[in-house]
Amino acid sequence: MGPGMHTANTLDRTLVSALREQLQAETGQPVSVVETHISWVLLTRDLAYKLKKPVSLGFVDFSTLAARKHFCEEEVRLNHRLAPSLYLGVVPVRGTLQAPCIGGDDGEAIDFVVCMRRFPEEDLLLNLLQTGRVEGAELQRFAQRLAAFHSEAQVASPLSAFGGSEQTVRALVDALARLRAECDARCTNALETWVTEQRKELHTALLARQHNGAVRECHGDLHLANVVLIHDELVAFDCIEFNSALRWIDVMSDVAFLTMDLKAHGRRHLAYRFLDAYLQHSGDYAGVPVLRFYEAYRALVRALVCALRARTGGSASRPPEPDYSACAERLVEKLGDPPRLMITHGLSGAGKSTVAGALLAAAGAIRIRSDVERKRLFGLGALQRSNDLPVDIYTPDATRQTFDRLAECARTALQAGYPVIVDAAFLRRRERRAFRALAAELRVPFSILHCRASEVQLRRRVVARGVDATDASEAGLAVLERQLASHEPLDDDERAFQLEVDTDAPVDVAALLARWLAPEGRR
Repeated sequence: MGPGMHTANTLDRTLVSALREQLQAETGQPVSVVETHISWVLLTRDLAYKLKKPVSLGFVDFSTLAARKHFCEEEVRLNHRLAPSLYLGVVPVRGTLQAPCIGGDDGEAIDFVVCMRRFPEEDLLLNLLQTGRVEGAELQRFAQRLAAFHSEAQVASPLSAFGGSEQTVRALVDALARLRAECDARCTNALETWVTEQRKELHTALLARQHNGAVRECHGDLHLANVVLIHDELVAFDCIEFNSALRWIDVMSDVAFLTMDLKAHGRRHLAYRFLDAYLQHSGDYAGVPVLRFYEAYRALVRALVCALRARTGGSASRPPEPDYSACAERLVEKLGDPPRLMITHGLSGAGKSTVAGALLAAAGAIRIRSDVERKRLFGLGALQRSNDLPVDIYTPDATRQTFDRLAECARTALQAGYPVIVDAAFLRRRERRAFRALAAELRVPFSILHCRASEVQLRRRVVARGVDATDASEAGLAVLERQLASHEPLDDDERAFQLEVDTDAPVDVAALLARWLAPEGRR
């Protein structure tokens, strides 16, 4: 039997066992083996050696030695984009199936392994969540880095098949059909009907995404077990290397995988914190209408992977997986709160963004921030300062453009079926009236979140914020003084829509959410 011609069974029983024995002899320590449906990973104390199975499963073909070598090299190249410290290189396996050697120069390679630095299993995001070692702040920083990664990733040609409407919808249809046929999974009529509807409803949106540069060379497999904490930062690894169509995707498909997996694991509030941070740093509110579609697709794919792993004897070292099929059903049934529009109101330092951030996580809402969108109009990032720019970003015309942008993004998210919070000072009645009119046009409930605090507290917060590099606002004491002198308070008509909170004391977010969701007149 020549190189690359051994069967999966031979690989399982001979090469992996022999490699394990060789590594144990070299290190003098136990070596464990983790199996997935497409690979084996041998774990020493410090390193991990990933060996691809010689399998052909339709979506992946590692059946030849040349293919395994190529995809090992691709795995290292692609993962260096997000996790350069983890991936050390591709190493040949020489010798024989019974007496292999990793590395060396003698003899032909009989296979190849990807060599990685090993990390503690408990540092996987999946496990961090279960032990309470990670919360919103780490996910928000990761969202910022993911947005930067997507912005720099190579863009697919609009003429390619990648990200096209037919290919994208077909992938979801095929996942559903395969899950039902091969894994004996039962799916509701609601899910099947919804999938059929998407072919019509999302054709234009998916086409626009493809032509507007949203389809890029992404990660492709961004679930909770493919993100790890390294030096206090979350790092994505193990991206898709074996199938370009699964990697050249809409950036929102990458985002949706993580938001779906957080929801499936009962961390809906973290899913929306992550999404909020991603949208602030990317500005990709145009992707919100396709988010739920991609979340449902990712849930079905994850259900299929879990079923395949169970059927092929995958590793049982990880905790039991959630019911991803049920997650898909919940997503397409649009369980949760219907679309509604809230605008914030209050002086600088009143706590608007803090309260809005907590509320969006609890409500599953999309937030659009004026501080961030104003900067985006001038090419600045969310946390960049405008001090050194040769232009003033706070002119009346810049303010008008900012509020136009807020309205555009709010309309997009509301029409996609999400509750929306527009986070701005809204100190002018004409600005508040414009968004009240938008809510009336779209026939969604309208609310004004009025945040108030003592002047002493306002000044203290504004001063503290001036040295906080993680705060998008640039409003200083001079801005606050002008606001105190010239703002237009809510009138009697507007107070009918008001949800008032005093941020001098801790805000009861659950009670505030209940008031927001209550029918008008019962708040």
